[in-house]
Amino acid sequence: MIPYWRLSGYYFFYFAFIGAFSPYFGLYLQSIGISAAQIALLMSLMSVMRMLAPTLWGWLADRLGVRTPIVRLSALLSMAGFAGFLVTDAYVGLFLSMAFLSFFWSAALPLVETLTFSHLGAHASRYGNIRVWGSVGFVLAVLGLGYLLDGLPVRALLWITLALLAGIAFCAMLIPEAGRPGSPPRSVALGEILRRREVQGLLAASFFMSAAHGALYVFYSLHLVAHGYSKSLVGWMWTLGVVAEIAVFMAMPRILKVCSLRGLLIFSFAAAVLRFALIGWGADSVAVLVFAQVLHGATFGSYHAASVAAVNHWFGAQHQARGQALYGSISFGAGGMIGGLISGYTWESVGPAWTYSLGSLFALVGLMALLGWWKNGVPVMVGPHVCSERKSL
Repeated sequence: MIPYWRLSGYYFFYFAFIGAFSPYFGLYLQSIGISAAQIALLMSLMSVMRMLAPTLWGWLADRLGVRTPIVRLSALLSMAGFAGFLVTDAYVGLFLSMAFLSFFWSAALPLVETLTFSHLGAHASRYGNIRVWGSVGFVLAVLGLGYLLDGLPVRALLWITLALLAGIAFCAMLIPEAGRPGSPPRSVALGEILRRREVQGLLAASFFMSAAHGALYVFYSLHLVAHGYSKSLVGWMWTLGVVAEIAVFMAMPRILKVCSLRGLLIFSFAAAVLRFALIGWGADSVAVLVFAQVLHGATFGSYHAASVAAVNHWFGAQHQARGQALYGSISFGAGGMIGGLISGYTWESVGPAWTYSLGSLFALVGLMALLGWWKNGVPVMVGPHVCSERKSL
């Protein structure tokens, strides 16, 4: 039996936390006098730890053969780290609290992704139907807080976010362990997998895709507020992007019947090149912003679903936790860190428009890496079966 609702509940609260934290925590930091460069540094700690922690925890999970104890411990210690924001506004205290929170919070998602695919087994195409609840949680958090923060002091964000972390911890206690996979017919060394050109191409491209999103995740809300938009409208813009993401996740089983993973990724990167240029230069137009947010369905939805599916296929059961952790570390970790830090320094020096243009350039470099290193498709998952390998679209 697939523990559908227990997995879905975890994704719901995990991404509801992101919906509360990522769009609005920068506004909280700005309200207590933190500079743009310092905000970028603090927010980039999430990416730094996503670069370091998942690989460590993924190795430990593969070594021990269990994942749920690590997921549960990370949830409890994440709450402890976040509680530090309630007791200090000093920059050093904020830095230490963010580092502690990020180290343990970032450990969980690659392991939960591995658990999800292990529970799904031959029904891997149903991943999107479970993961979509994370998008629902994000929408409800970002939209609800947009309205609440128009009337409440921004410090209320801290208590609401802590409650969402408690929801993560509760759901983590309910997720069952998946059976340890049997030994593969032929043991494949991790290094052998990493030497494959298509694997290298995806990992390199994922670094640049996350770097392209750096300014979005750190400064998008500030960017819209600076152009005169209300916090509730900011919430609606974030919501629109995630609604597009939800639509893609729900349609993924049908999309994968006609598209290769490589073709889907190429489209996603091309959409990212356009999206960030539009955000940077068209922020005065609501219509342009709406179109740019709809593209989030491609720049995150189809991109992430296709990426985790490819990693799931290439790394197999033997190295699954480390494969997902490596993907998360290189993309959301290293790429997100570089993108966030660079945007922090260019935001005030060259301005928002050129900062988002740099994000567009990052996406273009990722597209070139994908096209240059990944020459062929990988098996496309349709229902309980895996189809034969297809050429790229």
